[in-house]
Amino acid sequence: MKKEALKLLKQIYGYDSFRKGQGHIISSVLSRRDTLGVMSTGGGKSICYQIPALIFEGVTLVISPLISLMKDQVDALKILGVKSLYINSTLTKEEYIYALRQIKSGKVKIIYLAPERIVNEKFINFMKEINISLIAVDEAHCISQWGHDFRKSYLEIPKFIKAMGKNIQILALTATATPRVREDIEKLLNMNRCYHYVDGFDRENIFFKVERGVVPEAYIVRYLKEHKNKSGIIYAATRKEVDNLYAYLEMKGFSVGKYHAGLPENERSSFQEKFLNDDIKIMIATNAFGMGIDKSNVRFVIHRNVPKDLESYYQEAGRAGRDGVQSEAILLFFEEDVATQEFFIINNEETSDKIRQIKRKKLDKMVEYAYLESCYREFILQYFGDKRIKNYCGNCGNCKKAKDVENLTTESKMVISCIGRAKENIGISTLVNILLGKPDTKIERKGYTELSTFGIMKDKSREWLEEFINFLISEECLELSAGSFPIVQLNKNSFSILKDKKIILRRSNETVSFDYYEDPLFENLNKLRKEISNEENVAPYIIFSDLTLIELAEKKPKNRWEMLKIRGIGNQKFKNYGERFLKIINSFSDDDMEILKVENFIDENYLNEGKLLNLKKSLKIDIDIFRLKEILIKNLFSD
Repeated sequence: MKKEALKLLKQIYGYDSFRKGQGHIISSVLSRRDTLGVMSTGGGKSICYQIPALIFEGVTLVISPLISLMKDQVDALKILGVKSLYINSTLTKEEYIYALRQIKSGKVKIIYLAPERIVNEKFINFMKEINISLIAVDEAHCISQWGHDFRKSYLEIPKFIKAMGKNIQILALTATATPRVREDIEKLLNMNRCYHYVDGFDRENIFFKVERGVVPEAYIVRYLKEHKNKSGIIYAATRKEVDNLYAYLEMKGFSVGKYHAGLPENERSSFQEKFLNDDIKIMIATNAFGMGIDKSNVRFVIHRNVPKDLESYYQEAGRAGRDGVQSEAILLFFEEDVATQEFFIINNEETSDKIRQIKRKKLDKMVEYAYLESCYREFILQYFGDKRIKNYCGNCGNCKKAKDVENLTTESKMVISCIGRAKENIGISTLVNILLGKPDTKIERKGYTELSTFGIMKDKSREWLEEFINFLISEECLELSAGSFPIVQLNKNSFSILKDKKIILRRSNETVSFDYYEDPLFENLNKLRKEISNEENVAPYIIFSDLTLIELAEKKPKNRWEMLKIRGIGNQKFKNYGERFLKIINSFSDDDMEILKVENFIDENYLNEGKLLNLKKSLKIDIDIFRLKEILIKNLFSD
């Protein structure tokens, strides 16, 4: 069965292997064991029941409180050629009857159910006649009063399973469950011989940060301007806060929407659809928004106010970077906001004194996180029982300020000299090969093996060099030209380093990734994705994730076989969209890229076109600007 699962993963989903957690959970489910899987947000939990559903006879039921997620999942499965449907309060009577007919016909493999539906006596009697192979309980922490999002309707799930009158296999899935909550899930769902898989809770691609004492509106405006092409969520504690921030940012000209329980249903739905479809970039919301929002290309989550507990914070922060691309989670902390959360705890009439005490302790932990001086990531992971990180993660606000730094000025000079000696006409890959002393056809043809910098950094690994060059670019010590074949160029900071006017300090283990959101090919692929999503009336990330677009822009596949090697592209998606994306990629020809190189060759920071024209005039020479710069660079870096 495992071979069949891997085959389906490649053919339908376009991936060569399961993630660690997925492999363990699917193996247990295929062995017909009740299974409890705890995987971080964005870890790919849906694959854990979708693959078994395609292998098992009969139908798989997925019980979920997330109505918006149901639609997204069904839309995504439709594109993949998998028959599924959902049953919840959004269906009309006619749509509901049609759904029941589809189920009875045996054509449907996966049914998404709202927990409120499973208490309906007629529906229970109907489902008794259906061959159910698996019941997957998503957001399983909702069944526990110790969970941060307890829902009474989830207590009806065991009754529904018992009413089916047969021994049905159960898969329970959640992202944020402490050991106490995991015990509750297993006990309340009556899971037999239950296999537990608890993945690491770490979201390595998310940069965690706390800002204390800033002016919130000014900070948010500055941040949005610096990340203008990216999508994000801003959470606020109250409806009034959401309304005020929405009005302020809209007045400032930002593409924003808002979401809270006080808005009319049609207004909430409209803003949500626009956000999911990338028609607006920023959603400002209370915690009523987001649970079940499967939008994979959210690049940042900002909390305007402190959340009620770490479970809520980590789940909401985890809505950033679900596709695995680098993202940020920022908490703006103000002591007065703690009083707002205390007010909610005290004035909840449905809460007992015992639960109030639990919630107060959880809020204390949230405040402790906000005042933390050590690693944010380690604090969160230890809270959930994951103790793998010790003191330093290298990717959070506090670790960023750590003193473990190296002086890499000499290494920076080596890189800068190599770029200059190659006349600023090479990309990162070629630059790395020259520095490592690894010749290829292009390097030999252009005579780069004769450069004095050839092999000068052969003691470094390729991975270290690539990260270091990206670090220099992010620190504006080097520049990368626009286009699909960007070349590495120098600027005034480069020369400051060479002349010992600037030193380069870098924290150990720091990593930096190139921002593809500024890349012209990525931009064009993104536009095509949006165009197709409008045609098919689905969210853009359902067509392809940002990670898939980034790989397409980076690897530039030329045909079907190369494109099928890209993560997230299987046979069905290539059949649906492959040729249209290949057309865009192949339109970026080598000739086009040469023109882009020339256009970007003039560096405005230290040798812009105006300065060169003045230089030509003062020297009384008749030579084109491109050639003049080439001569100047050659002379500057001559041995």
